[in-house]
Amino acid sequence: MPFDVLKPKVNTILANDKEPVKQRLYEVCELLQTSLGYYDWVGFYFANHEQKTLHLEAFAGEPTDHIVIPFGKGICGQVAESNANFVVADVKAQNNYIACNMYVKAEIVVPLFKSGKNIGQIDIDSHTEDPFSVEDERFLEWINQQVAEIL
Repeated sequence: MPFDVLKPKVNTILANDKEPVKQRLYEVCELLQTSLGYYDWVGFYFANHEQKTLHLEAFAGEPTDHIVIPFGKGICGQVAESNANFVVADVKAQNNYIACNMYVKAEIVVPLFKSGKNIGQIDIDSHTEDPFSVEDERFLEWINQQVAEIL
């Protein structure tokens, strides 16, 4: 499904202030995971800056043991420190990768900023090799901007 078709759906989900924020985040994860064939796992992690850890708040896909990730560890932990998008075409080529399951071949993590501070991130795992494009990055940046407005 093209990103421009998904944007109004994301906006509708996020605008539903009758639902708690965590539920809306879960629904966005579900929408992305079920609408984009190469988005096999979608999750939002949020930072605890005092403890220097990321905490999984909402996700769609296979359950993961990685509900708390230290800053610097894995792709997500590196993004918590770098404040920059990280696109991994081949997770086997990364020496600081935390394996979620044996089927994951690629990952993209995009930081989520609120008032200029990196407060979390959206994380996508794919079972497809090198599936992510610049368009994926721009779309995920857009999603994070929309999410920041409801936080």
